[in-house]
Order: sequence, then structure tokens, then C-alpha cells
Amino acid sequence: MRIRRAERGHFGDVKLLEDGVSEMRIDCGPGYRVYFAREGRMVYLLLCGGAKAAQPADIKHAKTMWAAIRKELS
Repeated sequence: MRIRRAERGHFGDVKLLEDGVSEMRIDCGPGYRVYFAREGRMVYLLLCGGAKAAQPADIKHAKTMWAAIRKELS
């Protein structure tokens, strides 16, 4: 349900982290997180997702992926 809303631009419970990466929290199960970045107004890139227990590693992975994508785009 949350992913469907995000497709329509309604991200809901989102926290801006750092380096352009944001975290969408999903209140279900073990506390799922979806990490993404925005490029401009219209493009949303899903970087990775995971449970609360793996949050620090998932954030690091998402930031590394976003840095690589931005490097390719420039």
C-alpha cells in the first residue's frame, strides 16, 4: 500500500537522512525501511530497503549507491 502511494507522490512517513538519501518508514512487521533519493522534481530512485535491525548498514549501502548513480549522471 505504501509503495502504491509513493508511486503517486504521497510518500507519507519520510525522514531526510543525509547525502540526498531519504528513508520511508513502513509501520508493518519488523519496522521496514525503504531508502530512496530524488533527482529534480520528478525522478525517484529506489536504492534499497530493509528492516530496522539492519538500518545502519542499509543506510550506508543506500548512500554508496546514490553517490555512484550521481557520479554516472554527471
